[in-house]
Amino acid sequence: MNLPRRSPLMLQIATGDPRPINRQIVDGVKRLIASGELVVGAGLPSVRGLATQLAVNPNTVAKAYTELTTEGWLDARAGLGLFVATPRQRLSDTERERRLNEAVVRFVGDVISLGYPDQVLLDRVAAELTLIAPKHRG
Repeated sequence: MNLPRRSPLMLQIATGDPRPINRQIVDGVKRLIASGELVVGAGLPSVRGLATQLAVNPNTVAKAYTELTTEGWLDARAGLGLFVATPRQRLSDTERERRLNEAVVRFVGDVISLGYPDQVLLDRVAAELTLIAPKHRG
């Protein structure tokens, strides 16, 4: 059986990013799925393939893929690889709320010292949401 060749993921690792590399991979894959760039059933590169593409340790990619699979973002198919999973509510309402609060507090802490007016920040967040996840906007 011929499997389709897997395209490289459009992920970038930033050395100046305070997040660990595996977190950057997890966040990047989630973003690609949320934006529709990775659709349900799309295959992901192998651990070794993505590690080579990003010039990182394969264990780092394996850790990220394990987290994405555990959270329900990816399905592992024995002998075939990893694929984007069918969407489902991956987290409880309480956990979603906790993570939202954590992200908002972190974001505000990161941008408050930049000195932008609140409306500029709100407009930028709204524009990013529209760009990244238009199907989630209400």
